Amino acid sequence: MTSTAEFQEKRWLALVLLSAAQFVVVLDASIVNVALPSIGKALDFSQENLSWIVNAYVLTFGGFLLLGGRTADLLGRRRVFMAGLMLVAVASLAAGFAATEAQLIAARAAQGLGAAIISPAALSIVTTIFSDGAERNKALGVWGAVAGSGGAAGVLLGGILTDGLGWEWVLWVNVPVSLIAFALTPRLIAESRASDEARAFDVAGAVTVTAALSILVYAVVDAEEAGWGSNKTIGLLALAAVLLAAFVAIELRARKPLVPFSIFRIRTLTGANVVGLLVGASLFSMFYFISLYMQQVLGYSAIHAGLSYLPLALTIMASAGIASGMVTKFGYKPILAVGLLFIVAGLTWFSRISVGGGFTTDILGPSLLAAAGLGFSFVTTTIAAVSGVPEEESGLASGLINTSQQIGGALGLAVLSSIATAHTTDFLASGEGGLKTGLTEGFQVAFLGGAVIAAIGFVLTLVLIKGSDSRAHVEIGRAEAEGAEA
Repeated sequence: MTSTAEFQEKRWLALVLLSAAQFVVVLDASIVNVALPSIGKALDFSQENLSWIVNAYVLTFGGFLLLGGRTADLLGRRRVFMAGLMLVAVASLAAGFAATEAQLIAARAAQGLGAAIISPAALSIVTTIFSDGAERNKALGVWGAVAGSGGAAGVLLGGILTDGLGWEWVLWVNVPVSLIAFALTPRLIAESRASDEARAFDVAGAVTVTAALSILVYAVVDAEEAGWGSNKTIGLLALAAVLLAAFVAIELRARKPLVPFSIFRIRTLTGANVVGLLVGASLFSMFYFISLYMQQVLGYSAIHAGLSYLPLALTIMASAGIASGMVTKFGYKPILAVGLLFIVAGLTWFSRISVGGGFTTDILGPSLLAAAGLGFSFVTTTIAAVSGVPEEESGLASGLINTSQQIGGALGLAVLSSIATAHTTDFLASGEGGLKTGLTEGFQVAFLGGAVIAAIGFVLTLVLIKGSDSRAHVEIGRAEAEGAEA
């Protein structure tokens, strides 16, 4: 029987394990993108259904994150984390063996559900095994580096596996990682949960908020095909709004609510979630548009496009590590603000891409700036969102910031891709240039839109994130350092 002290000594090994699990979660959102043509040909997918290989994952991931975080608090964080790992392993195995459209889409939805269980549970474990201050900042720096680079790594790994072994391996790669993590978890991580008296489960709240978030994500990802002004999209958005209103009413009356609204009295937590949503909205779409620009305009192969992401991925990892140290010295508010300015600058630079451009002239510089901004902002929004939160609500806080980032990413991609498509269509209709020029014009507008979203995030950082909380975080780190010296 491993003692609490022995688990505490293994906390850095536990962090490696938890970060690896989060890496798989982020990877799964992007790794199939490069494989889509191969999957479509192998399983005879219709063109309109092909996007649902990605959307099925995003839908269940975004919809169930909040429920996953609260379930971890109530039923046990280690137990829930392990359940999520096993679900991802089984779903990934089934996805690779899928023989029809329906089988693959259903397996991808199950993968997303497993990810929605793993991600908030893993983050809440990190916040409980590392105390607030310099040590937690360092741990969240590692977490942010791994999670932030997962999207870029997914594109690269997807290209290599698809060309080398076949599309099935972009799905099967999860199986050994998940099973190894499952086996190691009991040896490295102690069980933790909220106090017994807080373990009542709010079923009505869970059903309404999960349905509301799932319908919202579905409406957003389907809007590009159905149209933002269509009856279908408007009806789904209205239904999501009604369900969210019902959820609020249920939570205000519930004896033990799924989401105690008292948590939003922590102004910095609320601000971090708003800014996290905007960071997701501005940056998630960046990967999508860079990939399209490289392959559709510059003519890159899948592997060439994947390799082009390496500098971006490495910069995310480096900047996340740097940010975690700077937060301890200067607080999270100024570092988050600087990160958002980097994102604004990078996306504005990306809006200058050209048809005759190249990697060094149009991609490398802005991607390094945006990557540095992602590393800075991803780490700091996470630190701000979980700082000062009672341990029994750490899963809830983790689920909230994950939900904000994912919903923001889905909204940003849907809105900006609709803007890009509309702009390209108008340009081609005018007869002023060819397809590549039209696509580039659309991408330019989308990148500029992302820069505007990030600029709004910068302003809200200054307004919503309390400077006193940020400075108090510095004092905690200083006291921790002085105690270690003593």
